[in-house]
Amino acid sequence: MISFSQVRKSYRGGHEALCELSFTVEPGEMVFITGRSGAGKSTLLKLIPAIERPTSGTVLVNGQNIGSMRRAAIPYLRRNLGLIFQDQKLLYDRSVFDNVMLPLAFTGHTHKDAARRARAALDKVGLLAREKANPITLSGGEQQRLCIARAVVNRPGILLADEPTASLDTTSAAEVVEMFRSFNQVGVTVLIATHDEALVQRLNPRVLALKQGRLEP
Repeated sequence: MISFSQVRKSYRGGHEALCELSFTVEPGEMVFITGRSGAGKSTLLKLIPAIERPTSGTVLVNGQNIGSMRRAAIPYLRRNLGLIFQDQKLLYDRSVFDNVMLPLAFTGHTHKDAARRARAALDKVGLLAREKANPITLSGGEQQRLCIARAVVNRPGILLADEPTASLDTTSAAEVVEMFRSFNQVGVTVLIATHDEALVQRLNPRVLALKQGRLEP
């Protein structure tokens, strides 16, 4: 479960990215966060994995208080989270397969089990045949699918995606949307930040609409 209670996030210089946000996301829900550029969508998502901390208020993720969490505990929190952000952070000096293996490096899996999981994730997103390729040789849609494979290789309970279709053509965007739908159908909680109205209409999810850092009624 994810719970925000009277959450405010401000930065130096007085900019207030989020103001008095309160909502709850139940396990297995699919929720879209909408709003114009600068509305606070990305900031909201970054609070969940403790990339950012709230200035005030309470953010709870699976019962853990993000604001008071010790730095050493953050990697354990993130093991149950799949993160897909606009800055893809793909490693272009490693293969597609190695990029997906990376999240498993510190989780205690044997190499054999980690490799099996990585190939299963690549198969899920249709990239198994490209496992030896360098990510730079992939199309934009394929790179996004690689990011999804890397995000789900740990079989997280929560998947967070920030504008996942923003740079994709219509066909690639539709493929990515169906992947998110399939993950949600097997019980993964999915939160997607987007300003793509067509994407929202296609999935008809619960929507949290932001305007200048506040939830619209």
